[in-house]
Amino acid sequence: MTDRLPHEKGFHVSWDQIHRDSRALAWRLDGQGPDNGNWRAVVAITRGGMAPAMIVARELDIRTVDTISVKSYDHQSQSEAHVLKHPDATMMGDGKGVLVVDDLVDSGKTLELVRQLYPRAHFATVYAKPKGEAQVDTFITGVSQDTWIFFPWDMALQYVEPYRGT
Repeated sequence: MTDRLPHEKGFHVSWDQIHRDSRALAWRLDGQGPDNGNWRAVVAITRGGMAPAMIVARELDIRTVDTISVKSYDHQSQSEAHVLKHPDATMMGDGKGVLVVDDLVDSGKTLELVRQLYPRAHFATVYAKPKGEAQVDTFITGVSQDTWIFFPWDMALQYVEPYRGT
């Protein structure tokens, strides 16, 4: 048995790694849109999806970018997902031709909620956990359900004890 908390099984992602993985996501999505392979827009799920969405939009030369703000976490505790801010309704329609991008799908509750609003959108994440994989159409890296991903926007540089202690 381990004395570690669930979030201590960590997968630390650097800025370089999120950039490389987001570019890989863009390459996987290139030419896959419903309009002769093109996408009409990118919608980032805030806040975690903003950096990957920006990179995907740049790589695929998509100029129409918006956000949907969904709150489902309070620090490291997950709660019921609800929309705080919607993207432009005219642009979205039913979602056809729109890439919805997030950093991670965990339980899938956030993407499930957004998918109900925009059923024809394409959902893409950089990382995916098993419980949420059914809600995402395209992802780059799968991680175990009990892994906590530490993204670079949540981190600061500091000394860390070795895994096996001192």
